Amino acid sequence: MGLKACLTDKMGYQLLWVLVVLTLWRTGEGKRSIVEACNSDDLKGLTGLKARIHFDNSGRLEKWVGQSCCNWEGISCDNMTGRVTEINLPGFITRDGAPLQTTMEGWLSHSITHLTFLEVVDLSGLSNLTGRIPPLIGFHLPKLRKLYLFGNKLSGSLPESIAKLSKLEEMYLHENSLSGTLPSGLGSLKNLKRLDLHSNRFSGQITDSITNLTTLVSLNLQDNSLIGHIPGRIGDLQVLEELDLSNNFLTGKIPLSVTNLTAISTIYLDTNSIEGVIPFPASLGQMPSLSFLRLHDNRLTGKIPSTIGYLISLQRISLADNKLEGPIPSSLGNLSSLSEIYLSGNQLSGQIPRSIGQLSQLLVFNVSHNMIQAPLPREVTSLQNLQILDLSFNHLNLSSIPTWLVGLPSLSRLYLARCGIQGEISEYLQSTPSSLQELDLSSNYLTGTMPKWIGSLAQLYLLNLSRNSLVSKIPGSITNLRSLGVLDLHSNNLTGPMNQVFEIQSSFEGGSLVYVDLSDNTFSDGIEQIGKGAQYGIRYLNLSHNYLKGRLPSSVGKLEGIQSLDMSCNEIGSNLPDSMGNLSSLETLKLRKNQFTGEIPRGFLKLRRLKELDLSDNRLEGKIPLGKPLSDFPKSSYTGNTGLCGKPLTPCKV
Repeated sequence: MGLKACLTDKMGYQLLWVLVVLTLWRTGEGKRSIVEACNSDDLKGLTGLKARIHFDNSGRLEKWVGQSCCNWEGISCDNMTGRVTEINLPGFITRDGAPLQTTMEGWLSHSITHLTFLEVVDLSGLSNLTGRIPPLIGFHLPKLRKLYLFGNKLSGSLPESIAKLSKLEEMYLHENSLSGTLPSGLGSLKNLKRLDLHSNRFSGQITDSITNLTTLVSLNLQDNSLIGHIPGRIGDLQVLEELDLSNNFLTGKIPLSVTNLTAISTIYLDTNSIEGVIPFPASLGQMPSLSFLRLHDNRLTGKIPSTIGYLISLQRISLADNKLEGPIPSSLGNLSSLSEIYLSGNQLSGQIPRSIGQLSQLLVFNVSHNMIQAPLPREVTSLQNLQILDLSFNHLNLSSIPTWLVGLPSLSRLYLARCGIQGEISEYLQSTPSSLQELDLSSNYLTGTMPKWIGSLAQLYLLNLSRNSLVSKIPGSITNLRSLGVLDLHSNNLTGPMNQVFEIQSSFEGGSLVYVDLSDNTFSDGIEQIGKGAQYGIRYLNLSHNYLKGRLPSSVGKLEGIQSLDMSCNEIGSNLPDSMGNLSSLETLKLRKNQFTGEIPRGFLKLRRLKELDLSDNRLEGKIPLGKPLSDFPKSSYTGNTGLCGKPLTPCKV
């Protein structure tokens, strides 16, 4: 009996294992059949989505064939239910290990709402996807957690039904053309952590309900047309780390509750019309993680609070272009992590505090356009990492550039416009420890010549010596400035030829120069080199109010990217070159008070972007070519040319 019982038990176990194996096999087969057989609603939704896309250079949609939608590229399904849970078709993808930007053109089909088990929708960055967000999206996609539709051309409003997406955690709809007001129901999205609607056309006020989103970590509404006040209870967003409301039309004051944002690291409220004082921090320990603060381009008044030194994590601060007054608080020196300070365009007075020397990480210090007074603190010499220093347009009256200032080891951009500097250009500038890239000494009392050593500043991109009393010629060494992009010498007493400027060597196609202003000097020749050398990528060229003679060369037509050309008040003669009709980017053309003769070339009718034209007080004759844009300019654009006729002047005689 014992042996029989043992055999019976053994057979029972074997039978059990067979049953288990069969069950697992059938379950696997079942899963496979579920995955392969796409749910009819899901299939309808996906085929409808594909049908509205008429161009896809990624080639993903052309592989959407057959009934097994769970095997389609960009589609993910639940292994148990077989329902589609994710659509991942972003424009930016990786292929063969390399990043690739792809595009889809077409319409966002509302059939997407048939996929009621969707948790993730990523149709971001497709560039040319148009249409509207389905108005009933909130009623049909109750499981949706992530919605990425940014970087497209979607229009219309944000549907009120969006408030029904109770599981939504992330919504990125930025860089579209969405409009209308923000739905009041946004505050119902209790699980929302990240909301990004920047660079759209939303208007109206920021709904107060947004302060109910207590799980919100990031809120970005910048670059819209929002009005009204910042919600007073913004401080209720206790876990908020990033707040960007910049570039709107917000008014009112910064709410006091902002000091309750204990997790905040970034506050961007710039480029609005916000008024009042800076209300934070009120005490030590508030906003301990705040690293980036932008309040520029507002209407803030009062002083920079001395408590600013409590923001121990601050790395960048921009308070520029407000109405702030009083001294720069010495407590700024307590912010050991501070790397960038922008305080320009206010009414700040007093002296730069000596504590500035404690900011060992400082890279940028801009206090231009204030009422800061001398002396400069010698503690500035401790700023071993300072790269950009702008002290322009203050009440400094330096007389000369301090040698210790020029000796800063990392300084590459130095702006000292209207700082009362006198005498010749300091020779110390030719041997700075770090190569100068930008130098602005405009609106001072500089005399003497442009030094020959200026050509040794091999990395120089910007040189502004305008509004001084410099004399003599442009040194030939200037042709060595291969990286020069901005040259402003206007309003001096410079003489001789200017051809050296157009003969500057370049390592770039079209040359490095983009902005050239040599106006209000006494240059006499050199225009024959325009467009002949390596510098034909110039965008802005002003040679007005000189004594330039000769004829405008046909090579001027090579400046195909030029947007503004001003040669007014010279003695340039002969015919206007036909090649000027090639200047298709030209928006401003001023040639008044010269000695141009002959007819206006018909090629000027090709200057479709021309918005400002002044050919007055020359010796032009004949009929003004009929058509846009020439016929649309006022009579004043052509007066003083006794031989000209035709619209908008008097009709030509037959």
